[in-house]
Amino acid sequence: MFQKHIAGKERQLPPPKHIAIIMDGNGRWAKKRGLPRQSGHAVGSEVFRKIATYCRDIGMDYLTVYAFSTENWKRSEEEVSAIMGLLKKYLLESIDEMAADHIKLHFFGDLSRLKPELLELIARTNAISDTYDGFQVNVCLNYGGRDEIVRAARAFAGKCANGEAKPEDLSEDVFSDLLYSAGIPDPDLIIRPGGEFRTSNFLLWQSAYSEYYFTDVLWPDFTPHELEKAISAYQHRNRRFGGAKP
Repeated sequence: MFQKHIAGKERQLPPPKHIAIIMDGNGRWAKKRGLPRQSGHAVGSEVFRKIATYCRDIGMDYLTVYAFSTENWKRSEEEVSAIMGLLKKYLLESIDEMAADHIKLHFFGDLSRLKPELLELIARTNAISDTYDGFQVNVCLNYGGRDEIVRAARAFAGKCANGEAKPEDLSEDVFSDLLYSAGIPDPDLIIRPGGEFRTSNFLLWQSAYSEYYFTDVLWPDFTPHELEKAISAYQHRNRRFGGAKP
């Protein structure tokens, strides 16, 4: 469906190989229905599963999702607990299904604040992912773009202090290799459902030349059709990466 072709004089971009999504609107979706915010997160987690499977089926290489930010700890203890419970449920199911579904899972973020049982499940999913190649889902968990950049800067400063590197050795490629996303291409397209028009500290370094797509659709209502609309909009863009329009 999403193939590069020329229609008249219009040249369409090939479909994106890496899409990132800010999964926004769970709480507002629940509030509109008189439900607790946790209900919105539960529905949103199922939407994530469907969208991940659809991305794999249409031949994408990577999907990166913003699941829990470094700022989300400010939410109520009840809501945070519900989100972590859903993550545990998803990981338990994924361990049984990853190999059959050919979906690899990786995690970006500071995982040190997570409970030991979640860390154990994440370690198990990482071990399974390392055994095969295929479509990869990156879950940003306790993640913040500024925090990621600061951590990478500290890591390079540490190398300099230990005599392993010199300041003049620092390049964009060297810095990128110190990020959580090391070895993964930057996202072609970043989608934000939920009607907000901000990046919310998501993939600040990696999104330098990403195309953005904003929609009022709340995440629990986001469907493969909505994803198709975002991809179609992306394919009609002109990505110049700082160069002149051809």
